[in-house]
Amino acid sequence: MVLSVKPNRDFDDLRPPTFGLLLRKLRDARSVSRERLAFNAGVSASYISHLEKGDRGHPTREVVDALLRYLDRIDPLSAVERRHLLDLAGLGVTDFPTVEQLRTEITEDMRRALDLHEPNLAAYVDTRWNVLACNASYAQAFPGLQQDVNILRWLLGNPLAREVMKDWEEEVRVTVHWLRGLIAGSGDTAWSLEFLSELGRFGLFREMWDEGIAAYGRPRSIMHLNDTIAGRCRAIAVQMFSVFSAAYPNQIQIFLGIPTWCSDAEILDPGHLRMTRDD
Repeated sequence: MVLSVKPNRDFDDLRPPTFGLLLRKLRDARSVSRERLAFNAGVSASYISHLEKGDRGHPTREVVDALLRYLDRIDPLSAVERRHLLDLAGLGVTDFPTVEQLRTEITEDMRRALDLHEPNLAAYVDTRWNVLACNASYAQAFPGLQQDVNILRWLLGNPLAREVMKDWEEEVRVTVHWLRGLIAGSGDTAWSLEFLSELGRFGLFREMWDEGIAAYGRPRSIMHLNDTIAGRCRAIAVQMFSVFSAAYPNQIQIFLGIPTWCSDAEILDPGHLRMTRDD
């Protein structure tokens, strides 16, 4: 199975979110002119114009706080909008270590700890949701993810993802929205542009990216997976915890998934379940 690719757009025209674009969106949503926003934030209208066009570098924290205060007074910003604007202002994470660098931090004791979680699903992942190490239950629940490494690469490009993710399209959307929030706070333009170029060949990704929504976590803790061996649906209670790393603080997390059978005990069509990848 191959996902469709939009023929009318180039693969390289996707761009990461920017401070200026979000500021313009928030200002327009409140019907506030550049002049009015500038006056109340203590800056010039031309400065606001330059910010929105991306002609200036990141604004100072004082300027961002002043902009937030006024926009919030006109119409309260959501917690996500506030964080997204701060992240885009360059007040978040500055770079990412490579997957290989992070994997060197996974010790043998940490790998043995994954096995102790059996039969629960357990894996070490980075903040970009690259799989660094996992136990057998996790690998079985997400067939092919270890090889694809990244969750979005697997969701969009591996046919097995459609088979095991009961709410496949919803999970893709959640992850795309999460990616927008992650890029906003990362400041790692080289990585984000390269990854967007890779994912841009998938029409569904482009559509969901164009929604312009940022997320900073899952909206619900339950994930539904089709158990391809038992032919039934499993509800996975998902928990995420930060893992200490002196070399790369706040970059490694542990995913724990506690499975139970879905209440409807859905029986899957055996002909629909294929445990081989069709490229």
